Amino acid sequence: MEGLFNEGSIDRVVRLAVGVLLLGMAFIFLGGALQIIVGLLGVIALATGTIGVCPLYMLFKINTK
Repeated sequence: MEGLFNEGSIDRVVRLAVGVLLLGMAFIFLGGALQIIVGLLGVIALATGTIGVCPLYMLFKINTK
């Protein structure tokens, strides 16, 4: 299971921070379709930062650990 994780601790912290900022922006400042898009990007950033696995990193064989 250890080989599945491909994000280092700094990468994860940055993703979590960006996710929180994007979600905050989406719900406070934006509306309409842009709110949905930015909100989804925030959820994706939070999810990948929490789990420690990025599917795009897997696709391009990137590992920041």
